[in-house]
Amino acid sequence: MFPLNTWYVAARSEEIPTGRPLGRRICNQPMALFRSSAGQIAAVEDFCPHRGAPLSLGRVEGDTLVCGYHGLAMGCDGKTVAMPCQRVRGFPAIRSFPIHEEHGFVWVWPGDTAKADVAAIPKFEWLGNPAFAYGGGLYNIGCDYRLMIDNLMDLTHETYVHSTSIGQKEIDEVPCQTRVDGEQVITERFMTAIEAPPFWKMALRLNGLPDEQLVDRWQICRFTPPSHIMIEVGVALAGQGGYAAPEAVKAASWVVDFITPETDTSIHYFWGMARKFKPQDQALTDSIREGQGKIFAEDREMLERQQLNLLAWPERKLLMLNIDSGGVQSRKLIDHMLAAEAHT
Repeated sequence: MFPLNTWYVAARSEEIPTGRPLGRRICNQPMALFRSSAGQIAAVEDFCPHRGAPLSLGRVEGDTLVCGYHGLAMGCDGKTVAMPCQRVRGFPAIRSFPIHEEHGFVWVWPGDTAKADVAAIPKFEWLGNPAFAYGGGLYNIGCDYRLMIDNLMDLTHETYVHSTSIGQKEIDEVPCQTRVDGEQVITERFMTAIEAPPFWKMALRLNGLPDEQLVDRWQICRFTPPSHIMIEVGVALAGQGGYAAPEAVKAASWVVDFITPETDTSIHYFWGMARKFKPQDQALTDSIREGQGKIFAEDREMLERQQLNLLAWPERKLLMLNIDSGGVQSRKLIDHMLAAEAHT
């Protein structure tokens, strides 16, 4: 269903404070994520070896996670350290997971620990780059992670699902182009001399640009396995070079999509926008995050109802059109990863 020998975003850094753990299910595996008193992140099975209680209901003391049921203290490596009035040497260890924190995100490797390599965590232009401002959030959505990938690699749905914010008829009218570049799928669409939709009119105003003029608009979706999608989006005043226009006449951003499977039919969806204009303006970041959050909330009902339909009629074959090519090629890369894991 989903690759395991890979890195997924498990949480945003601020979700894991010092002192208390965070329970999160990733790829069907319940995990307890916690931060030691020194700030070090750890991840272990959310299962106390004593009576099976969830460790995520406990508390953090120093470098240990203390079970909230009977006080068993668990180390970052999954080995029991202590328990009141008990000898713990023979206690079975629970699984610990490779984990890494960087640039405000916590990444976890749910597969074979021996194969985990921090160098394999994907790098993106906006991560840790002071030229960008980032604001985002997290939604839990009841759908197969591949349905969200399909959604993001085919932006023609914007005309209908997001008709009052970023949708417009020109998205339907201008065909997209899809290509595979190594281990990445790229789908792109360029629109010229059109009226900016409401969200982008707002972005133009916030960047000190007129919103009544025609614009050139672009959408460049990049899928990186197992489930990361970065979408380069923006508008420039028409006739100024479009995607290649000077920064002074455009509003451009990266839509950030980290899709982490929770179960076979649910996901943790880490969404956001990395903005390349006025990066120091926190009020602007907050305003864009609020608007973007409303847009992505519109996808949730559609995807969850789609998932219910697919479960109700599993025998029905879905149509594949030219607009689906981004999702189709992305699924091929996922299938390649799954096949490789099956033979190791």
